[in-house]
This record gives sequence, C-alpha cells and structure tokens, in this order.
Amino acid sequence: MQLSEQWVLVTGGARGLGQSITRALAREGAGVVINYLHSDTAAWALAEELGPRALALQADVTDAAAVQRLFAQVRERTGQPINAVVNNALAQFRFDGDARPQIGDITWQRFAQQLEGAVKGALNTTQAALPAMREQGFGRIVNVGTNLFQNPVVPYHDYTAAKAALLSFTRTAANDLGQHGITVNMVSGGLLRTTDASSATPEAVFDLIASMTPLRRVTTPQEFADAVLFFLSPWARAVTGQNLIVDCGLVKG
Repeated sequence: MQLSEQWVLVTGGARGLGQSITRALAREGAGVVINYLHSDTAAWALAEELGPRALALQADVTDAAAVQRLFAQVRERTGQPINAVVNNALAQFRFDGDARPQIGDITWQRFAQQLEGAVKGALNTTQAALPAMREQGFGRIVNVGTNLFQNPVVPYHDYTAAKAALLSFTRTAANDLGQHGITVNMVSGGLLRTTDASSATPEAVFDLIASMTPLRRVTTPQEFADAVLFFLSPWARAVTGQNLIVDCGLVKG
C-alpha cells in the first residue's frame, strides 16, 4: 500500500520528533492521526496547517480503553481504518545528563514509567490496530528506539532499559504478526539536534557526538523521520523485525 493510501497514527505526533514524522507523512500524502496527551494547542494547530487529511486526537497511550476509543474515532471520522502506527510517544523524559538519576539513587518508579510509556503504549496501539490490519492483510508498525543500549554514552538507565524492551517486543511481534501481512520494525536514533526532549543537552555534547560520527554531524529529526517513512512504504514490504540505527554512523550494527 502506498503511503498516500494510508492513514498513519503517530503517537506524540504534535511536538519534537513526532511533529517531524507527522510533517514527513503529510508531505508524502498520507492521512495522519496526530495523537497527543497534553499538547492540545500544538496538535490542533498542526492539524489545521496540514489540512483535511490530518486529525488531532487526544489519548493516553498507556490507557488501553482510551486507545481503543481513538481508533474508533478515526474510523468514524474518516471511514477508513488506521493502516500504520508509529509508536513515538515519550513518557515525560528529558535528555539532561547532568540532572539524570544515577544507578545508586534511581527509583524503580522511573523504570516503570518508561516501560509503561514505551512497551505498554506500543502493546495498546498494536492490539487496537490488529483487527483492521488482519482484515486487510496489511499493516505497518514502527517503534521509535535509541542507540543508547548499544552505546550508552550517557547512562539514562530507565529510558534505555525501556527502549531495549521495546526492541524485544518489536522482534517477537514481527514473528507473530508476519503471517497477517503486518510488519513490525524499529528506527533507533542517537541524540537528535534538536527536539523538545534534547533541548536540555549542552551544545558541547552535540559537538562531541558530531565529532565521533563518520558524517561529522548529529542527525536531525527530519532525517530520522525519513527513515521511518521507509518502513511504512512498499520498499520495505519484505523487511520486518529489524532495528535501523539512524545516527550518522556513530553505532555500527
């Protein structure tokens, strides 16, 4: 299915990286569901800017019933099911290495919050999408990961553990759902220059990371978004269970 024929849900799609993914989808003619939790003003403004094939809908992705209602709203308002999901929502996290909790004092509550946002959120959206995807024999799920569990240059313990668990979910879901024509993949970035979540990162850190990459720069949200589009496109129809690292070559494999 071409991108222009799809309705794609982007969780956390109004701000930061999510907004870049939403804009990239709209650029290619896809219908976009801009999910938000608290960013109502940003979501509505973005939907108005992008036109009739963009909807802004509120839902807490950790609430299964709220996610089911969101899917029903999309079907009611567009007459079409959601064909693809980008699990991008981030549970109240900022990339500030100086302020991060260290292993000696971090609480399990912080791990649980990140696991709920990443893994439970992806489970809820996947389960809500499954009936229509199975019926169509087509579906695309893309989870947003990180290169930090391969290269923990800054040990964000809770965030990194949750994204590692999401990679496991990506691979087991891909094996389970491939028989229905549904692919499940992950796109993992490094530090992005710049999103709301990375705005607390000192400029010197961006420059240091850029100096270590083969391209001598830090990935932008727009570049990351284009990689997400690959997995949603017909070009990736035989690709599933994969983790594509988009970080200007910093991490290999």
